[in-house]
Amino acid sequence: MADLTSLAYYIETFGCQMNENDSERIAGVLDAAGARRAASVEESGLVVVNTCAVRGKSEEKLYSYLGRLRTLKRKRGLIIAVAGCVAQLHRDGLIDGRPFVDIVVGPDNYQRLPEALAPSLAQGRVFARVLTSRSRNWDEEARRPVLRENRVSAYVTIMEGCDNFCAYCVVPFTRGREKFRPLRAVLEEVEALAQAGYREIQFLGQNVNIYRDPATGTRFPDLLERAAAVPGPEWIRFITSHPRTFDPETVRAMARSPKVCRQLHLPLQAGSTAVLGRMKRGYTRDEYFEKIHLLRAAMPDIHLSTDIIVGFPGETEEEFRETLSALSEIRFSNIFSFRYSPRPRTAAAKLPDDVPLDVKRRRLIEVQALQKTIQVELHGTFVGRTIRVLGTGRSRKDEAVYSGRSEGYQVVNFRAPDDAVGRFVRVRITGYGPYSLRGDALAFEAPRLVAPPRPAALG
Repeated sequence: MADLTSLAYYIETFGCQMNENDSERIAGVLDAAGARRAASVEESGLVVVNTCAVRGKSEEKLYSYLGRLRTLKRKRGLIIAVAGCVAQLHRDGLIDGRPFVDIVVGPDNYQRLPEALAPSLAQGRVFARVLTSRSRNWDEEARRPVLRENRVSAYVTIMEGCDNFCAYCVVPFTRGREKFRPLRAVLEEVEALAQAGYREIQFLGQNVNIYRDPATGTRFPDLLERAAAVPGPEWIRFITSHPRTFDPETVRAMARSPKVCRQLHLPLQAGSTAVLGRMKRGYTRDEYFEKIHLLRAAMPDIHLSTDIIVGFPGETEEEFRETLSALSEIRFSNIFSFRYSPRPRTAAAKLPDDVPLDVKRRRLIEVQALQKTIQVELHGTFVGRTIRVLGTGRSRKDEAVYSGRSEGYQVVNFRAPDDAVGRFVRVRITGYGPYSLRGDALAFEAPRLVAPPRPAALG
C-alpha cells in the first residue's frame, strides 16, 4: 500500500447513512496508509467530499462546497477528491467541468485512493484520476480497516445497489445492481463489534429486506435472528426496506426478537395509488396500509418513519391531498420530505416536470406543518413515562446534559449525574418539542463504556 504519512486529510459527508458508512471506510483506508485525520479543512492537504446524488439539492450543496474549496486551493494548494454517488454518476464530467477537482472515486473504488494519491505526493504535483469501475469484492473489503467515529452505534453493510428502478431514483445508476454480502462476513463483523463494546448495530442497504446470502440463500429474517443471537449489542436496527418486498416473515422475525428495535423506516413516497404507479413503486396505497396494519398488529408499540416526495410529474391537488390523508391516518413518528427534482438517467426525467416550483414549495410546507403537529401530539404522550435511552453524546453547553435515542429513534435530551455516553439509561420524560424529548436520568443499566480500540479490520 502507498505511504501517505506526510498527508493530513479531511472528509466532508453529504447524504444518508450509507454515505456516512462510506466515509468511515474511506477514513479507514487513508488511516491504514499512514495519513492522519485533520480537525478542519484548513489543516488538511486532502479534502474528500463524499456525496449523495438522490436529490438535486444534495448536488447543489456539493457544488457550492467545491466553490469554497477552489478558493482555498488557490491560496495554499490542496488535493480535492470527490467520492460517492455524484462521483459515480458524473464521472469524467466532474473533472472536465471543474478542473480544480483532482480525483473522482466511486463507491467500489475507495481502496484505490492511496495509489491515486501516491504520485501526487511523490512528485509534488497532482495527477487527475477518475476511479469509477464496478469492482466490489466483499471478501477483499472484509480485510480493510473501517475507522468508526461513533463508539456506541455501528453501521454494518449487508447489501448494496438496487434492481427496482423506481422512476425518480438514481440509485441503480450510482450504486449499481443488487449485490449481497456473504452472511459469514456480516456475522463476523457483528461479532467483532460486540467484542469492541458496541451497544447498537444498524444494518445498511438500499433494500435490506430482500437480502439473501450468495452461498446459502439465507434470507433477511434469518440474518436478523442470527445477529440477535450474538452476545453484546442490545439493539439492532436496519434501513432501508422497500414496501413492495417487505414480507410477513420479516415482521415475525422482528416481533420474536427483543433485540430488534420496535422501529422501522418504510418509505411511502406518495399517498396516491396513481402517483405510486407513475413512480413505478410496485404497490398501491391500500397495499402499503396493509403492511402498516400487519406491523402494528404484531408490535403495537412500533414507531414508524417514512419518506415523502411532493410535486412528482402529474401530481394533482387531489392526489397530493391523498398524501396528507395518509400521514394523518398512519401518524408516523418522523418523516423525511422533499420536493421532486429530476435526476439524470431516470425514467421520470423524461416526463414533463409540470408541477410549478411554487406549488411544490407550498405542498412541502403543508406536509411538514402537518407532520410537525403529529409529532408534537405523539411526543406529548411521553410526558411522565420512563423510557430506555441509549446515550450517544454530551451537551457542549452543560456537562450534565446528554443526548441519546430511544428504541423508537426519538432524540432524547436528558440530565444525568454520571457519564451516560454508551450506556442504556432509564429516563423519565418531563418535556418535549416537535423534534425531541426532554427528561431526567433515573437509573443506569450498564457500566461506563470504555472506548473500543480502532479495529484493524472488521467484516
